[in-house]
Amino acid sequence: MPRLFRPIALAFIALMIALTQSFAQRVPLVRDAEIEALIKDYARPLMKAAGLRPGSVRFFIVNDDSFNAFVSRGGMYLHTGLLLQSQTPGEVIGVIAHELGHITGGHEIRLQNRAQTARRVAQITTLLGLGLGVAGAASGDGNVAAAGQGVALGGNNIAMRGLLAYQRDEEASADRAAATYLSKAGISGEGMLRTFKRLAEQAGLASSGREDPYLRSHPAPRDRINALNNTLRKSKAFGKPDPASLQLRHDMMRAKIAAYSGNSRYARAVLADRSLHPNARLYGRAIVAHLYGSAKDALPLIDKLAKSDPKNAYLQEMRGEILLRNGKGKEAAAALARAVELDRYRAGFIRVQLGHAQLEAGGAKNVKAAISNLRKGLASDPYAVGGYQLLARAYGELGDRPNALLSSAEFSIRTGRKKLARDYARRAQESLKRGSPGWLRAQDILTLK
Repeated sequence: MPRLFRPIALAFIALMIALTQSFAQRVPLVRDAEIEALIKDYARPLMKAAGLRPGSVRFFIVNDDSFNAFVSRGGMYLHTGLLLQSQTPGEVIGVIAHELGHITGGHEIRLQNRAQTARRVAQITTLLGLGLGVAGAASGDGNVAAAGQGVALGGNNIAMRGLLAYQRDEEASADRAAATYLSKAGISGEGMLRTFKRLAEQAGLASSGREDPYLRSHPAPRDRINALNNTLRKSKAFGKPDPASLQLRHDMMRAKIAAYSGNSRYARAVLADRSLHPNARLYGRAIVAHLYGSAKDALPLIDKLAKSDPKNAYLQEMRGEILLRNGKGKEAAAALARAVELDRYRAGFIRVQLGHAQLEAGGAKNVKAAISNLRKGLASDPYAVGGYQLLARAYGELGDRPNALLSSAEFSIRTGRKKLARDYARRAQESLKRGSPGWLRAQDILTLK
């Protein structure tokens, strides 16, 4: 399965898209302040309806072109394939509502407990079956040996069926919770129905027609549609269109993902889709020009969009990124400073980009400003791990060797290179005052297991 964001694009995008390792699972993550802000806006009314406080769920974007989402350890992971293929905000909102149903229901923890129980049952019945099999073989009784094999296989099958039945119940429960949250938030469930219809079509294409219904982890898509149809249609909000401003942002997101996806067939189809808002198509063209053309081609398109939407932080961010790629650090810093000012989510990731631009602008004053912005950005967004590498470079340019080494240790430990991290931390400690915050952090890295 081809990656949506190709390495050639990644090489040119300073911290825009970072492939890193999730704290919950080893999955490639995409970092993008604009898309993350849109997902938060989709989720905010649903979280309120679910009784969840803002910020209690962290949202991640997974670099995967499949139509999927999942929750893990209080975080929600949305695939780029889901975002790219969803034609309306309501389709993504329905998925988010469903995943919030899993979080509020505590399904992940209970499913883990059930899985452990199922494994124990399977182990016990397997051992019992093996015992009977050995006894039968020792006595020469083939019937007893066969019975032992049957017990082992039957026990495993029963444990698996029980676990899958429980998972199907959890999925149905999350569906019901999603319908409730959508209704409370005054959001139409029409998009959610469209999503399940798409899944039903995909399941129909993939099914051989001989699938055992007891070996499914999810309820059959058609059954889910029938169950949800009546519930969702009872809401006063059903059929209410998505706000035009939200649809525009959704279209802009799809165009952005498609542009970064490279030359895949689906990406080309999205960029050529005449139903996309004209500004979204222009955005996609600008990003393609940025990645595969030149700043001379891309900047006029971004400037045209920014003129029609001067308070859009992410157009300023894109402008800064284009300039940064083309070695114009000073101009890039001005655009990114404007993006930081306009961004109502105060994304640490954009501030890290600003620090990068200031570092490229050069001069002691800019380097000191870069250190300040990099530290602030990393404090609010510890997942922007590339910022530590930039911080090491900035401290190095000012001749601050201990902090440069400590920043390198931070980058190394957060990217899984423990041995190298300990080496940097040990060297940093040699020049740091014993008991100081830097010395203590280096000690933490040295003793981290």
